[in-house]
Amino acid sequence: MRDIAFIFFFAAVVCVTSGMVWGIQMAVSEDHLLAPAHAHLNLVGWTTLALFGLYYRLTPTAARGILPRVHAGLAILGVALMVPGIAMVMAGGSPAPASAGAILTLASMLLFLVTVARHGFGAEA
Repeated sequence: MRDIAFIFFFAAVVCVTSGMVWGIQMAVSEDHLLAPAHAHLNLVGWTTLALFGLYYRLTPTAARGILPRVHAGLAILGVALMVPGIAMVMAGGSPAPASAGAILTLASMLLFLVTVARHGFGAEA
């Protein structure tokens, strides 16, 4: 089984690759209606997930136990709900998926705050 840093980083790379393809599609079609969803995919999906992965690689004590897996579940599910949810709102649909994704994303960041407070940053000397 892959470690938590890999899970976060793999999800981040999936997000940025999808974001690039989506950005190219918007540029070619000259239809930028869904740019806010695209931006969230790149910022929350790529940047945040990649930073989480790097943190867990650099702070191995924080990567142990169940909490990092819960963190990954909240963060990845948050992006998976928020991005299409924003697209749905932009198209006139319900904000419920975007709101649920935002709440999960916030929960993942609060869990990360607790993790950083508990473990600091970097490997122990």
